[in-house]
Amino acid sequence: MSIKKEIFGITKEGKEAYIFTLVNSKGMKAKVTNYGAILVSLFVVNKSRKVKDIALGYDKLEDYFTNNLMLGATVGRNVNRIEGAKFKIDDTVYHLVKNNNGNNIHSDKDCGFHKVLWNFKVINDSAVEFYYKSFDGEQGFPGNLDVSVTYSLSEGNGLIISYRGLSDKKTLINLTNHTYFNLNGHDSGDILDTKVTINADYYTPIKDGIIPTGEIVSVKGTPMDFIIPKTIGKEIENDCEQLKLAQGYDHNFALNNQDIGIRKIAEASSESEGITMEVYSDQPGLQFYAGNTMKETVGKGGVVYKKRGGFCIEPHFYPNSINIESFKSPIFDKGEEYKTTTIYQFV
Repeated sequence: MSIKKEIFGITKEGKEAYIFTLVNSKGMKAKVTNYGAILVSLFVVNKSRKVKDIALGYDKLEDYFTNNLMLGATVGRNVNRIEGAKFKIDDTVYHLVKNNNGNNIHSDKDCGFHKVLWNFKVINDSAVEFYYKSFDGEQGFPGNLDVSVTYSLSEGNGLIISYRGLSDKKTLINLTNHTYFNLNGHDSGDILDTKVTINADYYTPIKDGIIPTGEIVSVKGTPMDFIIPKTIGKEIENDCEQLKLAQGYDHNFALNNQDIGIRKIAEASSESEGITMEVYSDQPGLQFYAGNTMKETVGKGGVVYKKRGGFCIEPHFYPNSINIESFKSPIFDKGEEYKTTTIYQFV
């Protein structure tokens, strides 16, 4: 195991940003930067013993200054959508930027956690921690929040992302990583032949704006049923109202076995490359997004990423859970620790 630190570039504020390369003895490698606590690249070995980069991203720091797709981003303080771009804690209403048809998505795409320079600490030869203090009122959220994201690479070919947060006021905390994966390689085109399993008997249907209705319904008999593995493309164009609303898959799944801690929640595989990624988490929900609205973007190596060029598979609290009483709450009291772990395990 080893970690190498290099200068990635200079921020708009004139500060150095670094990129860290984590390598294990099996040939797996992850590149992460303290600018935005972003996952830049993830190299895994395919069945032909060739190394493939399966994470969409950019070669240069400057491209992450825009990063409209939020490739590889740590999203915070809240991932996904909040209806009306507002929420209430106790007797106070908090207003967020309206950046998604009158709603809020991913807190603030212009100056969220993915657009700030995090402090860093190399923990050992397999892990690096990024940490940041989000001030009271930043992005519209209450409380001074001390937050950290730790990337670890295991000898067993697992990328482990651990999140921690502690606020001096009651607040909303709901983080995740927004990497777009393509198990055929970031430069290989669409992801429709990727086979996916999601361990969820239920999902949360959406209405206009891709906002959950508040219902939790069975996936059985619908295109949302990924209990038995199927390719992303098999039913994505079905004449189904839920798929039409999101132009494909962009839905939250109510995961099974929510109260047992970290467990396997999903799996994705490329038959052509022989690459299988298992996903483990302790979170109640999983957002599965099939890149339906991706705009053409020039990524690493000059590759043009297009519609459905990658998929996101993101564990977190349900979307708009802050405003839906029946959903598990993402509110944390003053001094109450937020902590969660996601593992992307390659087998």
